[in-house]
Amino acid sequence: MSESSENLDDIRERKRQEIQQRLSGEAPSGGSQDGGSQAAPDEPIHIRDPGHFEEVTASYDVVLADFYADWCGPCKMLEPIVEELARETDAAMAKVDVDQFQGLAQQYRVQGVPTMVLFADGEVAERIVGVREKHNLAQLIERHGGA
Repeated sequence: MSESSENLDDIRERKRQEIQQRLSGEAPSGGSQDGGSQAAPDEPIHIRDPGHFEEVTASYDVVLADFYADWCGPCKMLEPIVEELARETDAAMAKVDVDQFQGLAQQYRVQGVPTMVLFADGEVAERIVGVREKHNLAQLIERHGGA
């Protein structure tokens, strides 16, 4: 158990340093050197429009897009898990309201909610339908480089 708490502490410290560097205008250390990727935020990104969605999936190495609806009970169960993953992993979490963005939901073949689509390097890598436990999603993210 202590090994896993040390990992969480290491992750928290790294995220804290990334935020401080971002606020001070420094380039993040240990990140992508090609300028095509930025450090993922510690909170889910609420998508504002389809262009914003494309920008988010292109800006981060790994993005877990949570297609949800406000009226969906399982989506509400998933929300705290997505928030924790945003804080604890290097992946960006994107929240897409399917009622507001029906076109995006159709484009990514979302037929039920919650549906999560994992993007790696801007491309769809995985699709998950239904609620999953946090450790399962963390393993999925890790497999695609968003440890």
